[in-house]
Amino acid sequence: MRARHVAGAVAVAAVAVLGAAACSAGRQAGPQAGPPSSAPPSAGQSASASARDRLRGGLLTQAQLPQGFHLLTAEVNSTTTAAPHGPASTVAIASMPCSELGVESFMTHHAPPLEDVAVGMEQVPEQTSEQAADDGWFGQEALDRYAPGRAAEVMDAIRAAAQRCPSYANALDSSTTTQETVSVTAADVPADDSLVLRIASALPDDPEPYVSEQAFVREGDVILMVQKLVAKKPRAGVEAVLPAAVAAYRAATAH
Repeated sequence: MRARHVAGAVAVAAVAVLGAAACSAGRQAGPQAGPPSSAPPSAGQSASASARDRLRGGLLTQAQLPQGFHLLTAEVNSTTTAAPHGPASTVAIASMPCSELGVESFMTHHAPPLEDVAVGMEQVPEQTSEQAADDGWFGQEALDRYAPGRAAEVMDAIRAAAQRCPSYANALDSSTTTQETVSVTAADVPADDSLVLRIASALPDDPEPYVSEQAFVREGDVILMVQKLVAKKPRAGVEAVLPAAVAAYRAATAH
């Protein structure tokens, strides 16, 4: 696969991830487009809105990002969305197909949170005279709030799914199958629980794999996720953003 084809595939995947988040945000905002209701919000509605605002305030801002990174507010606009985004699966994370580990939406599909927020970010590739020296950094941060005790269960389920699927084949189309290798480590940040999920995808006759990463950090009933989309020549992994994301969330929820 030539470099420009890979870049195109990465771009398509990135647009799909961020587009899905933007569409879910749009669905949340849609009903507000009509005439405003004269009835004041109920206490339950006010409490829910307050919780969403606090969650949104915990996302990274441009000022909090590491040097060289930029928010992608045109694609994902730090918008609070009500969850779930669609029909929930009846299959639990621990039992879902191995191939879904590499799908950005597996948490909201198999374990829908009460509320979630997301923001996209990137670090542009370094250029040489011929082509990009690396694939840059493209991904997103998400905060998912669960009912009391549920976030710990979701973390255990993600870990169990990854341990069940250390290696598996994934059919991209009728003629191409990748071999996926999964590794799980703890994130290098203090937290109630954490894990980093790395998936290396090897194409036939290509010795250098493509790697995608997702870091999950649990803070009480909230799971903070930083996802870095697939890259073959990464300049940095999720660790380039994760400490700043955790610090931003803790600063926002300290009071």
